Amino acid sequence: MNDNPASALLQTDDASSSQADAHALPRILLIDDEPRLLSALHELLRDRGFDLVTAKSGAEALAQLAAGRFDLVLLDLRLPDMSGHEIMDFINARAIDADVIVMSGDVGIEAAIGALKRGAYDYLRKPYSREEMLKTVGNALQQRSLALDNERIASQLENSEKLYRYLVDSSPDIIYTLNHEGRFTFVNDRAFQLLGFAREDLIGQHYTMLVHDEDLERARYAFNERRVDERASRNVELRLKCHARAGQDRQFTTTLMTISLNSMGMHVPDNDVKKLEFYGTYGVARDITDRKRAEEVISYQAYHDILTDLPNRMLFKDRLGLAIIQAKRKLTELAVMFIDLDRFKLVNDTLGHVKGDELLQQVALRLKQCLRDGDTLARQGGDEFTIVLPELAGRAEAKAIAEKFLACLHLPFDLDGHQVHISASIGIAIYPGDGESIDELLRHADIAMYQVKALGKNGQSFYHNSMLDVSHQKIALEQSLRKALEQNELEMYYQPQIDVITGRIIGAEGLMRWNHPQRGLLTANEFLPFAEDNGLMLPISDWMLGALCRDMLVWNEHGGEAIRLSLNLSPQYLDRGDFFEKMRGALLRYGISPAQIEVEITENICIRNPQYAIEQLNKLCQLGVSVAIDDFGTGYSSLSYLHRFPIHTIKIDQSFVKEIHDEQGHYPVILAIISIARGLGLHLIAEGVETEVQARYLKSNGCLTMQGYLFHHPVSLGRFLDVLQEQEVQLAACHAGVPQAKRA
Repeated sequence: MNDNPASALLQTDDASSSQADAHALPRILLIDDEPRLLSALHELLRDRGFDLVTAKSGAEALAQLAAGRFDLVLLDLRLPDMSGHEIMDFINARAIDADVIVMSGDVGIEAAIGALKRGAYDYLRKPYSREEMLKTVGNALQQRSLALDNERIASQLENSEKLYRYLVDSSPDIIYTLNHEGRFTFVNDRAFQLLGFAREDLIGQHYTMLVHDEDLERARYAFNERRVDERASRNVELRLKCHARAGQDRQFTTTLMTISLNSMGMHVPDNDVKKLEFYGTYGVARDITDRKRAEEVISYQAYHDILTDLPNRMLFKDRLGLAIIQAKRKLTELAVMFIDLDRFKLVNDTLGHVKGDELLQQVALRLKQCLRDGDTLARQGGDEFTIVLPELAGRAEAKAIAEKFLACLHLPFDLDGHQVHISASIGIAIYPGDGESIDELLRHADIAMYQVKALGKNGQSFYHNSMLDVSHQKIALEQSLRKALEQNELEMYYQPQIDVITGRIIGAEGLMRWNHPQRGLLTANEFLPFAEDNGLMLPISDWMLGALCRDMLVWNEHGGEAIRLSLNLSPQYLDRGDFFEKMRGALLRYGISPAQIEVEITENICIRNPQYAIEQLNKLCQLGVSVAIDDFGTGYSSLSYLHRFPIHTIKIDQSFVKEIHDEQGHYPVILAIISIARGLGLHLIAEGVETEVQARYLKSNGCLTMQGYLFHHPVSLGRFLDVLQEQEVQLAACHAGVPQAKRA
């Protein structure tokens, strides 16, 4: 015997068909262009009582949707031939009766908003957990089942009052009627399930007893306005109060519930005067709490940084704008600070992005502890933070807070056993003296921060108008650098490397120079940092490779085949996938022997992406090019890299060499580097040798190859060839018994 009161009444053919559909396996369409993810999703749902169909593209998905019925669609937003939004538009345009759960790895807010606007049941951000997916699918199918039950029962309302009661009380929504005074005359059992109020608690009561105080005015407008015909129906969102007994049964963070109300005025004909008289209100209240909370989460994420939970750039500008309005009204000052972490990139490259993210989170917590009430700390992006200090007492107060920031960052950070030390460069702009608009204050604080960077980092500085001139000079330098390649203003200079035993030039380091039309000859340190920051390092490196090969053709014609040329390799250039092919192509095109080339890399290149760097450098070695580590001992790497990487030469950095002031002194770092090179059988070069004392100390301790001003300054190709010619003349005279001329 069937105890379900509805099943006894659903005797029509349509009802039987609907029942058959209800007992069929839920049919789910899985759409994802990633075979691995699609297979994993299929495996997760396969044995759970679902009829599963898969699609690997938008076109395949549309064909499946057009051909068959689906209860649920699991949709990836990014497909090779169309977006998930287009598929949802297709579903809506064809009125396809299927719920959609969107899956996306997109962290942007627009994708989520677009999906929700198109009626998505839920939005899962990749990577999602198994439990989260199963729960969402179960909830969607359960809600769909309830909705289908509601539709199925609603179609049979006319069969009997008993069926009508069943339908109404089984509805997922609150169904109610009000009389002309606004008092409840009917309410279904859903009111008890959602709000905790029994039917007898509400019948005869005025609807205002349920409406939150702040929404009463809107409720009165919706219920009291008398409308007829098509305009008799109206929608309004209201928050309803819950009974105390409902608080534990439902997951409400407050005692209020937001619902969507659809109410229709009920009118009856007035026999005396042929018009419709308002009789009362029939309404349906749908619980949209979860949807509203999801919208709040999306809204929060749109204005906050997900990693640090700080305000993002948009929210910061909004608060800065309000602070400026208040300062203008109260005739007070405010400060804007721009903070950039020093050495963060090195930590990120060394320990990885996960540890870099942990460091940013710890930095955010420390900075927040230094703020006053009413101050706003925001993350601009990367390792940059901004702060607004409203109602400032004066510059001294801003300076004191900046010093607190520097002091709190001075303490080491613990990243799972790794102790990391960082500092910060802080630029400060004061309203209204340094600017009266949001963009002007931020720009000037940024300029002041770069001034601190230029002066050695780890400090703070207030903006001054003179800094703007320097900033303009940098911009002009960047613009003219872009033209330098086209106008052939770059040139290679060469600094000879000397074998101190024989006095012969055995190698040379290629150094870039810029013949600036106004500023004259610029060294690499004066313009290459701009190239790295502005995307010019790759074309400049391409130019350098061609220039070096062309110059080597010339010096080989002058008898310099035995001299090896070393070139400095930018990390950006090594990271580019076609570097090796460019090097090999250039050597073949110009007929240069790979044995004449030595590539200089810094230690930090080795730790950016060790495995990739090893592959690239091994290819060079197989080609016949040798590899040197420049500035050895100044980087952040481990000595283990000397075993892992195909290194042929170690260069002692000039910062160590310049410390040599006593020929009989003890300089343990230099001695350690010499010992490492000897133990590993590596060639050793000391750079930056400027005094006889330095040269004698290095020679006496086993370093026999040197470069520096004591021997030669970097010179142009023409002068370098002259130096080679002079060397040959001197050596020939020496062999003939003529005293050798003094070293250049």
